Amino acid sequence: MTDGWTTQPCDDGTCPVTRAVAVLDGKWTVLVVRDLLGGRRRFGELRESLAGISPKTLTDRLRDLESAGLVSRTMHAQIPPRVDYELTEAGRALTPVIEALAEVGRRLPPPGGHPTP
Repeated sequence: MTDGWTTQPCDDGTCPVTRAVAVLDGKWTVLVVRDLLGGRRRFGELRESLAGISPKTLTDRLRDLESAGLVSRTMHAQIPPRVDYELTEAGRALTPVIEALAEVGRRLPPPGGHPTP
């Protein structure tokens, strides 16, 4: 089932998990993907839903995800300018990963609490 990727070296770029983590690593990246799973969003909408993220960090994460082919950016010629972000097909393929993380999170205890059954 694993196709041998669990025994591949992690330092030569051939490990698919290493490549995926390289893209998704970084504070806020997975949460940006989570928010975009709901559909197309504008920068301000993402900023509101990700309380505490700075505009620079959000811009950096969106650019990284766009460079990796996971997010598309659409600029609309209007005043004021409008930019929409949405997941590409490759980005939407992360849905089961985000769902699995959510399930793990549901089972973890909240800060200072006990795990939920």
